[in-house]
Amino acid sequence: MGARKNNKAESVKAAKKSTYFAKLVNVPTSPRKMRLVADMVRGKDVNQSLAMLKHSPKEASNRVYKLLLSAIANWQLKNEGGRLEDAQLYIHEIFVDSGRMLKRLQTAPQGRAHRVRKRSNHVTLYLQSRMAVVDEVSEVEENVIINKQ
Repeated sequence: MGARKNNKAESVKAAKKSTYFAKLVNVPTSPRKMRLVADMVRGKDVNQSLAMLKHSPKEASNRVYKLLLSAIANWQLKNEGGRLEDAQLYIHEIFVDSGRMLKRLQTAPQGRAHRVRKRSNHVTLYLQSRMAVVDEVSEVEENVIINKQ
């Protein structure tokens, strides 16, 4: 591996250490239904999102609830001894991509057949701490002040 490629790999690895995410692959729900639930919790605090998902009547909310618990567990693994309340975690990014599509046939009148597409999706959820965002903003402001002088 070349030097540039190695440096890039090391920087990506270091960035992943401070990123908290979870993925859900090949969920047998249509992406359109899953996006309704994802839009409901995007940008909300973790505790508020858990409560919303727990009491939502949609079936997709159960899967997103478990995914959020998995992302929280990933955060706890990387931050041993840290308290969830002190971190002020929120759902920074959540997106739903289309997954594989099973194609089936359904009988139709007069000897014909209609194609039925059974859709699935992939859900990716990223968590971030509000404290980390405040620290980044203050560093940028310090750099701007230093550059003006």
